[in-house]
Amino acid sequence: MASNPTIFISLLVFSLVCASNATPRKMVGIYELKKGDFSVKVTNWGATITSVVLPDSKGNLDDVVLGYDRIAQYVNGTGYLGALVGRVANRISGARFVLNGTTYRLYANDGKNSLHGGHRGFSHVIWTVKEKKDGEFPYITFYYHSFDGEQGFPGALDVFVTYKISGKYKLDVIMQAMPLNKATPVNLAQHTYWNLGGDGSGNILSNSVQIFGSHITLLDKNLIPTGQISTVAGTPYDFLKPMTVGSRIKEVGKGYDINYVLDSPIGNQGLRKAAVVKDSKTGRVLELWTNQAGVQFYTANGLMNVTGKGGHVYNQLSGFSYLLKEVHDYPKNLFPDLHVMHGDAWYPETKIFTINQFKLGLRHGHQRQLDETSW
Repeated sequence: MASNPTIFISLLVFSLVCASNATPRKMVGIYELKKGDFSVKVTNWGATITSVVLPDSKGNLDDVVLGYDRIAQYVNGTGYLGALVGRVANRISGARFVLNGTTYRLYANDGKNSLHGGHRGFSHVIWTVKEKKDGEFPYITFYYHSFDGEQGFPGALDVFVTYKISGKYKLDVIMQAMPLNKATPVNLAQHTYWNLGGDGSGNILSNSVQIFGSHITLLDKNLIPTGQISTVAGTPYDFLKPMTVGSRIKEVGKGYDINYVLDSPIGNQGLRKAAVVKDSKTGRVLELWTNQAGVQFYTANGLMNVTGKGGHVYNQLSGFSYLLKEVHDYPKNLFPDLHVMHGDAWYPETKIFTINQFKLGLRHGHQRQLDETSW
């Protein structure tokens, strides 16, 4: 069996703490996982998903995630397209928090707040390729060591993410983080923007969305949770039954950017269904499963005239993102597992273990269907 293609790019990484003027080189590659007509490409820059290709109802292949043509665009980009974000996904108010009586001050990169781990979070570093295997269920595992004090966070942290094609049109994202010497907040999330019509096909207003959460975490004007949880009943945030993105979007301003508290039960595999998205034009369906307590629905409100793949220009509503994770703001933690503790009694068992599963396929009535799912 021929190996899947790998493209390598050399980036220069300058060390400010090195006494010499040497500039150590680290290789950044683009790696492909492939199973039949389903292809996923990733890079170890930011552990980023760069491409997901699958057929529509007529057998036409399309890339259904937003991204760039060149690695340099990911390096310089600000939209977190396809990246793994952390050490803490989303915002920490005031770029500070108190843990065990100690105040930690972080890098503020969103006004006065810290966003997605700071200006050089996990999305903007080079990860190490630990393992890659082809075959029936191909996968790749990336590793990153976050040092004590990186972007202001306490404690050294070992982080792993595995991307695996685990079945027909099924992509697993498995994230693990283990603290090495101190307690630290951890909240990892995968920030891929999806457009089931295909990259550059237009906006997502006609997509049908169902989210299995009856409550949301309320936000203030700076998109920081207030600590209050509110029902979605009678609001434009109610997607308990399938609704199109555009049906009520004018009632929420620029678009959706809100965290849902999931109600769905955890099944035999330790996962709960979080959301389902359908594109009526292509027949493609995306189903999301997770072991996390919350899912943030985001309609790319921050994208503005971003030049992406093939010269396509991305704007608000060019795609959607589901960040399967805990609640936004660490100091107002509403869920139990946002920070991990370290101590002799727990190590090495204490760790964050996040599994997200993206099932893609086609609705009934078309030749191909989503495995093990009826709509």
